[in-house]
Amino acid sequence: MAEKLKDLFFTRKTLTQLADAIAQANASFDRKQFLALVFDDDWEAKELKARMRHAAICLGHTLPKSYAKALAILKQVAPKSRGFDGMIFPEFVEVHGLNDWERSLPALEFFTRFGSSEFAVRPFLHQDPERAMAFMLKWAESSDHHVRRLSSEGCRPRLPWAMALPKFKADPSSILPVLEKLKDDESEYVRKSVANNLNDISKDHPERMIELCERWFGTSPRTDWIVKHACRGLLKARHERALRLFGFDDNALIEITRLKLTPKRLAIGNDLTFAFELHVGGTGERKLRLEYTVDFVKANGKTSKKVFQISEKNYSAGVYALQKKHATADLTTRKHYPGAHRLAIVINGKELAAATFDLQ
Repeated sequence: MAEKLKDLFFTRKTLTQLADAIAQANASFDRKQFLALVFDDDWEAKELKARMRHAAICLGHTLPKSYAKALAILKQVAPKSRGFDGMIFPEFVEVHGLNDWERSLPALEFFTRFGSSEFAVRPFLHQDPERAMAFMLKWAESSDHHVRRLSSEGCRPRLPWAMALPKFKADPSSILPVLEKLKDDESEYVRKSVANNLNDISKDHPERMIELCERWFGTSPRTDWIVKHACRGLLKARHERALRLFGFDDNALIEITRLKLTPKRLAIGNDLTFAFELHVGGTGERKLRLEYTVDFVKANGKTSKKVFQISEKNYSAGVYALQKKHATADLTTRKHYPGAHRLAIVINGKELAAATFDLQ
């Protein structure tokens, strides 16, 4: 069984190391008090983000009362941390510095190099979007790819695990200038964030996002990668303009035959195998996006459709025998229920064949 995140980060070991590092940087830091405050009676029950917030609050009780002095100490310590454990420093800024923008925003810029400030910057964006986006625009021009990524990741309308930004969901206009600056970024780390930001925007403003992608597409290979990754949600949703943008709009002379599911009845947890023949007519190569969908039975007896990709490539005229396995084991994101499930083969956004199987 995979370890829980809360057992990997903000552990007794890593927080003790943090306390030791702060004590080395500041002799007056009460290491024992900090650890006693952190590991209270409720510690074991707290989940990951609650542990991070609790530790940041405890830092506020044990570091100097002067916010400026506390930041100076943490800036000495932060370079010794990396990854999720390093997010304690932006968290401290979020908890204690929301009313001190002139110190807090530069601190988030500094700390994001060691543990992303993507969560901590969002209360500032919520409090004063225009003022905060001015910082994001400046960060988009940073020489440090961690800072450039923050300018995109921090303002994602639907950033997972993060506080909501309803103003940005309603109108992403202020985000777009940041993404324009990063659309040909040399760092894949940054480009992936830009694509994810656009994918977020597509969920609330699909036409506006695809218009931007149509304008960007063809700018450079790096920008094309962003556009393709950004459109993944629209492609799964069979959005016509997104399909056309990538040449997936022509289904003429395409046929699916001999769709076979094996076994037709299976116990939850076993694998389903499905096979079919793809017939490609015409001359020359055809660009085809092959997917399959499954209508999963839910706890209430209704169904919910999920889309899975098979392949995406050019096919010459001919007949292709294809086979794939589909797992029915329960996942953290999906629980299976018994009943009749429908599996369909989709080519370039259009369903061409379907069959059913029973989960027991």
